[in-house]
Amino acid sequence: MTDEQKDEGRVVYSRPEGEGGEEGARPSALSKFRAAGGTSASLWRALVPLLVGFALLVGLVLGLGLQSAARVQEITLSTRSDDRRLAFTSNSLLNLRLALSRLDTEARIRGRVDAGTGGVMLPPSDLRLRNERGEVERMLAEFERLPLGDAAKKRETRDLIAGYVEITKDLRDYSLRGFEAARDIDDRLRSLMSGVAEERARLDDRRYDTLERAQDEIKFLMWLAALTGLVVGLATFFEVWRRFRQMRRGYAALQRERQFSTQMLEGMPSAVAAIDRQDRIRSANAAFFSVFPDATVGASIHAKFTAPEGLKLLDAAASQRVTRTAYHGRFPLPAAGGGGDHAFDVYSSPLEIDGEPGLLLTLVDATEAAEAERGLRRQEALAAVGQAAAQVAHEIKNPLGSIRLGVAMLRDMTREREAITTIDLVERGIEHLSKLTLDVTKFSRRRQLSLADTDLTDLLNESLDLVAEKLREKRTPIERRFPEEPLQGNWDEDQLRQVFVNLFANAVDAGPAESPVTVSAERVTLNAGERRNGEGARQVAGARVSIADRGQGMDERTRARIFEPFFTTKKKGTGLGLAIARQIVEQHGGAIRVESAPGEGTRFTIELPLSPEST
Repeated sequence: MTDEQKDEGRVVYSRPEGEGGEEGARPSALSKFRAAGGTSASLWRALVPLLVGFALLVGLVLGLGLQSAARVQEITLSTRSDDRRLAFTSNSLLNLRLALSRLDTEARIRGRVDAGTGGVMLPPSDLRLRNERGEVERMLAEFERLPLGDAAKKRETRDLIAGYVEITKDLRDYSLRGFEAARDIDDRLRSLMSGVAEERARLDDRRYDTLERAQDEIKFLMWLAALTGLVVGLATFFEVWRRFRQMRRGYAALQRERQFSTQMLEGMPSAVAAIDRQDRIRSANAAFFSVFPDATVGASIHAKFTAPEGLKLLDAAASQRVTRTAYHGRFPLPAAGGGGDHAFDVYSSPLEIDGEPGLLLTLVDATEAAEAERGLRRQEALAAVGQAAAQVAHEIKNPLGSIRLGVAMLRDMTREREAITTIDLVERGIEHLSKLTLDVTKFSRRRQLSLADTDLTDLLNESLDLVAEKLREKRTPIERRFPEEPLQGNWDEDQLRQVFVNLFANAVDAGPAESPVTVSAERVTLNAGERRNGEGARQVAGARVSIADRGQGMDERTRARIFEPFFTTKKKGTGLGLAIARQIVEQHGGAIRVESAPGEGTRFTIELPLSPEST
C-alpha cells in the first residue's frame, strides 16, 4: 500500500459527493487537489528542474575542485626541478667541504708524523692521506659539473682546490702554504653555498607568489561558481515554485478543511467514531476514547475491549446501515475507572469510507438528563409522600393525644398486673406512633437552615457524647481520626448534630458488642457543580467525614434503597432517619453516600463544603 493510499484511508470525515443539494454537489478540497495536479506524474514533472539544478551545482563544485587540483599540481611540478637542482648543489658543496676538511686533517697528521720520524718510515697515515686526496679529486670532477650561476667564481674555486691538492703532495710546501690555501678554499665554498641558499630563497619567494596568484584565481572561480550556483538555485526555486503553486493551493485548502474538521470533532463533548463496512473503527475523537479507553483505530467494534453494556451499545448502533440520521435509544454504560454509570443517547448517520458505505456513530452523554429526570421523579414522589404523610400525621396527632390521656387515666384506675402490662404495651405503641408522626413532620416540612461558623471536630465530639449511654451499653470503643488543623464551615449545628447522632446510633446498633466504630475527618477538594462531560466544574475546599462499623453489612438491594423514606431494616425503625439525614446534608450543599458489602461492615461518607476563609 502506497503512502497516498494510506493517507486516503485515514480521510474518513468527508461528506458523500453529490449529497446535500448544491452545497454537497460542490467539488471537495481533495478533488480540487487532484485536479490541480496532485498525482505522481505531476510531482515528477515538478522535480525535474530541481534535479537539473542540483546536477549543475554538483558539476560546478567538481569543476572547481579539479581546477584547484590542476593549479596546485602545476605549481608543484614547475618548481620541483629547480628545488632538486639546488638541493643537489648544496649537498655537493657541503660534501666537498667535508672532504677538504678531512684532507686537511690527514695532511696535518702526516706532517707531524714525518717530522718525528725523519722520513725513514712511512706510517699507515700516508695511505689515508692518499685516499682523502683521491676523494677530493673525485668530488672535484663532480664540482665541475655543478650548475652554478657564477662561472668565473666556479673556475677560481676549482683552480684553488686543484692547487691545494697539489700542495698536500709536498709536506714541506704544505707546512708553508697549506693552512692559508685551505682557509681560502673554505671561504670560497661558503660563499658558493650562500649563493645557493639565496637562490633557494628566491625560488621559495617565486613559489609563494605563484601560489598567491593561483589562490586568487581559485577564489575568483569559487565566487563565479557560487554566483552561478545562486543563479541556478534561484532559477530552480522559481521553476519548482511555479510548478507547485496550484498543488500548494489545493493542498492548503485540504489541510484547512481537515484541520477544521479535526478541531471541530475533537472539541465536541459527544463521542464520535467512524465505522467502516467491516465494522472496524477507522477514526474517532478524544471523547470516544475516553468512553472506550481500550479501543484502538482499526479494531472491530465486536472485539471485547469494553464491558458487555458497551458491546451491546455498539452492536445496536451498527446492526443496520442507515440512509439518514437515526436514533437508537438510551443505553447505560459503566464509567471507565469506576465512578458510577453513564447514560448515552446513541445516533448513527451514513458515511462514505473509501468508496464503501459506513456509518458515523455519535454518543451523546445524557447522564445529567437521566439523573435530573430521576431526581425530578424522586422529588415529585417525595413531595407527594410528604404531603400525604403530613396530612396523615396531622390526623393522627390529635386522636393520639386523646388516646395517651385515656391510657393514663386507665393506669390510675387499675391495680391489676395484667391490665398494667397491657397498658404498658399500649403506651409503647403510642410512643412509636408519636415518634413516627414527629419524623414525618420533620421530613415533610423542611426546616430553614440556621447557619453559623461551626468547628467540625467539636461537633463530632458533641454528637458522640449524646450517644454515650448507647456506647456504654454495648461497650463500643470509638476510634477517632481527626486532623490537627481546624475544619470550620458555615453550617447548621443542630441539624448536622442530628445527622451524626443518627449515623453513630446506627453504627453502634449494626455491630456486635465491643465492636469498634471508626470516625474520621479530613480536608479534601470537592467538585462543585460538576458535570459528567467535564464542563462547568469548579473545585472548592471541603471536609469529608467517614463513620464505619464492623457489622454484618448490606447487600446491593438494601444499599440501593437505604435512603428511601419509610425503608428500614430495624424492627422498631420508622425508615425516615437516613432520608432526613440526606435531606439535611443536601441542604448544606454536600453529599452523603454509603459503602457496604455483606460481612464487611458499612461506611457512611459525608462531604460538606468548608467556609471560604478556611481554604
